[in-house]
Amino acid sequence: MVAALERGLSASKSFSFKRMFNSSSTKQQQSQTPVVDNGDSHLVESNTPESQNSNSLSESPVESIPQMISPLTRPGKRPDRQQADTDMMKDRFAKLLLGEDMSGGGKGVSSALALSNAITNLAASIFGEQTKLQPMPQDRQARWKKEIDWLLSVTEHIVEFVPSQQTSKDGVCTEIMVTRQRGDLLMNIPALRKLDTMLIDTLDNFKGHNEFYYVSRDSEEGKQASNARSNDKWWLPPVKVPPGGLSDPARRMLYFQKDSVTQVQKAAMAINAQVLSEMAIPESYIDSLPKNGRASLGDSIYKSITEEWFDPAQFLSMMDLSTEHKVLDLKNKIEASVVIWKRKLHVKDSKSPWGSGVSLEKRELFEERAETILIFLKQKFPGLPQSSLDISKIQFNKDIGQAVLESYSRILESLAYTVMSRIEDVLYTDSLAVKQALLAEETSDGGRTETDSESPGSSNSGEETERLDRQHSKTLFDFMGWSDKPTTPPSVTPKKLSYLEKLEKLNGFRSAKDRNVS
Repeated sequence: MVAALERGLSASKSFSFKRMFNSSSTKQQQSQTPVVDNGDSHLVESNTPESQNSNSLSESPVESIPQMISPLTRPGKRPDRQQADTDMMKDRFAKLLLGEDMSGGGKGVSSALALSNAITNLAASIFGEQTKLQPMPQDRQARWKKEIDWLLSVTEHIVEFVPSQQTSKDGVCTEIMVTRQRGDLLMNIPALRKLDTMLIDTLDNFKGHNEFYYVSRDSEEGKQASNARSNDKWWLPPVKVPPGGLSDPARRMLYFQKDSVTQVQKAAMAINAQVLSEMAIPESYIDSLPKNGRASLGDSIYKSITEEWFDPAQFLSMMDLSTEHKVLDLKNKIEASVVIWKRKLHVKDSKSPWGSGVSLEKRELFEERAETILIFLKQKFPGLPQSSLDISKIQFNKDIGQAVLESYSRILESLAYTVMSRIEDVLYTDSLAVKQALLAEETSDGGRTETDSESPGSSNSGEETERLDRQHSKTLFDFMGWSDKPTTPPSVTPKKLSYLEKLEKLNGFRSAKDRNVS
């Protein structure tokens, strides 16, 4: 049975290229017969009647007439391209097998990390130049689909045994064990492929839209189109819209595409968070932790979390989050405290250095509060680099399936994050154009005073501008549709949802809010 299973698992799509390419080469050897003599093979002409007839026809004057061959169907062109793809695929997988160490010195990384890096590097080379809202070039799009299929083909051989029924010819029903793709891969890989297609289709939807366009930053028009938002993103070309702003259909289309991309980002983020939570925590990370949560958080943060009344939004408002380094440092401290508290919950020996000195109920409450803060940080700062815990998990992970899911969901989340920020750049520029048009109309009506100039129209336009400008600082209250100021303080922390409950809430990708780029 083991031998049969090995033969079954050896049949792979990624290795069917050889048979496909060899089939074309056999057609070119119909008039030749291989002869093996003492281990050496050579080709001789066939003496069959068909070959004799062909030789007799070759002496006729018809031979001087050239054969009409279309350039599109020229023999050897397609096999050469397929052979090049096969050679490229072999090189990629050879590098993965060596753990990215082409010297052969045995200093390569694990196969899981090598595959994760390959997916990340491929996405960076394909989507790294997506600085505008425009369709991807066809050559880049074809390369992405081809090479991501190569890398994802590995997951087809990560299988598990499941019971099945087999009926023999005599009508006897026997229960046997068959193999199928592992459950998490079977569920998440098709979902991620769907999200991938949705993002590429979103970019294709901007084909032919000419109401907004991009100008060079060094040009005179680019200097006039610069604003506070575009100045912060000095590497991107400024957006130019008509003087009166976009038309209503174009604006509605942008908002629709923004909601669609937000839904994709929300789904990819949920899958990535679930995969990371299922990865084992390396022992090297645990050894570097202090023995209690107070030492990890510090006295002030520990006191704020362990108070009787706790509000995560108010907690973050009191923290110094002015720089990315400070936000990442806070995230690392809270994640370390969560790991410490979880280990204390599972250690029953009070003499152990990981023993718990606080009651079980309070420790669970502190853990839930810390996890709520992590959710708030992820929503408020979506472009934050990976924490020390995430980096350690990815680096020491040995599960190839989890490595593929984590890297694939991470790059899709990043791409959705990028596309949504480009849409918000256009909407922000449009709001400024509308505001300037309203101010110009008020000035042309008779030079109103400053008091009169604060009309409802300009006020609403200013509010719209401020709303778009503050979108990068959305909190989880906005993301989940909660009110910014709860009327009563929460007595308990939000209930933790299982992965299936998260998927149910993501059913249809409803009620999506936006996350902004830095």
